[in-house]
Amino acid sequence: MALVLIPNPSLTERTTLELGGTAEVEAVVHDKHDLDELGTFLTRETLRPFVIGEGSNLIAPDGHLDMALIRVNTTSGPERVEKVKDKLVVRCGAGQRLPGLLGWAQMAGLSGLEALTGIPGSVGGAIAMNAGSYGLEFGDLVTRIQLWSPAHGLFWLNADQCIFSYRHFSPGIHGGKCLIWKVELVLTEATPKSVRKNMQEFYEKKKATQPVTTKSAGCVFKNPEGESAGKLLDQAGMKGVRLGGMAFSDLHANFLINTGNGNSRNALELIEHGRITVKEKFGINLETEVIIL
Repeated sequence: MALVLIPNPSLTERTTLELGGTAEVEAVVHDKHDLDELGTFLTRETLRPFVIGEGSNLIAPDGHLDMALIRVNTTSGPERVEKVKDKLVVRCGAGQRLPGLLGWAQMAGLSGLEALTGIPGSVGGAIAMNAGSYGLEFGDLVTRIQLWSPAHGLFWLNADQCIFSYRHFSPGIHGGKCLIWKVELVLTEATPKSVRKNMQEFYEKKKATQPVTTKSAGCVFKNPEGESAGKLLDQAGMKGVRLGGMAFSDLHANFLINTGNGNSRNALELIEHGRITVKEKFGINLETEVIIL
């Protein structure tokens, strides 16, 4: 299948906050044979490339951006690779939606991912952001990652050759910008019933404390060392604060939500207001976790 180029893609339609204008083009990769074409395209164009994934942690500005969005839209699902005692190595494409991977693991009776229940986005995005919840980070389960770059093509790196840290991933000494293509994870054999029970417990806990059913981009700010960004924002009086159609959630102050008619200008102003308020009250600089294009 040939590389698909979509002109003027809407960022409102491609982000969970449903905000933003348009990009110049979106390049959709369906299989590894499209990667050569992608390399030629990136070499030819002067646009800023950005791998968009499911758009679940992005704030895109209004207006038109001189960007080339890249989306991996592979159709192959998770597969078993190797069994070592009660552990099972699972291989998955970066374009797989994270909730779909968790659903597959539950039906297969494979445990390890349950704490990530309720997190949207793609597997590639979960790696790129080292997504985490309730003490688990996605990188904790990774054994190998297959990456692609125009200069090196497809290549595998072991997890210990990469750098995983709080909401961060990089390909270590290999450096440079790479497209995440596949990942191998180690999960533990269990029963579908026990995995489902764990997932339900995590989801109910998350639903009680986070606005998981609203238009959101997840946590706005990273937790400072030894602190909770949500608690700091709450104590600074930011919970429920609104600007236009955007608001800090009444349920969790570190979640920015679109109440239905929000725009990026309001979102960015509200984020800056939260940052300044926490700085003035506590002397702590909050760093954004959400990616602002």
